[in-house]
Amino acid sequence: MDISLTWLIAGFILIIAELMTGTFYLLVLGIAALVAAGIDYASGALVWQAVGAAIVAVAGVVWVHRNRQTISPKRMQGLDFGQPAAFDSWVNKSAGHARVKYRDTLWDAQVAGEVSGEPGEILYITSVDGSTLKVSRSRPA
Repeated sequence: MDISLTWLIAGFILIIAELMTGTFYLLVLGIAALVAAGIDYASGALVWQAVGAAIVAVAGVVWVHRNRQTISPKRMQGLDFGQPAAFDSWVNKSAGHARVKYRDTLWDAQVAGEVSGEPGEILYITSVDGSTLKVSRSRPA
């Protein structure tokens, strides 16, 4: 079998696989294989086929990676972000684990920074990790 036919088959298989995944990385590799087939068709040596495919593959993967980084949506803050919670009690003061009252329910909390630890002290939610609130004394911006 001719090497250009092998490159063509590999390119089409990668492009078809890309249609099933939707990541664009396989599309870039498929195009690189098609470039190598074109170089072979133009009577290029196997070394030049590999170099051409490698250049297109590396440049394409870098381009796809950069585009994915710039257009990825920013993660939204939760609705609880910045809301006040009242300190209730320490669970483990040295580790910063406490219980706070938020929405009329006691929640586990991870306290960041220094707090006095008096019942009723107002702390602000900085993030939520599962069912644990991350709180601090200062209100987040």
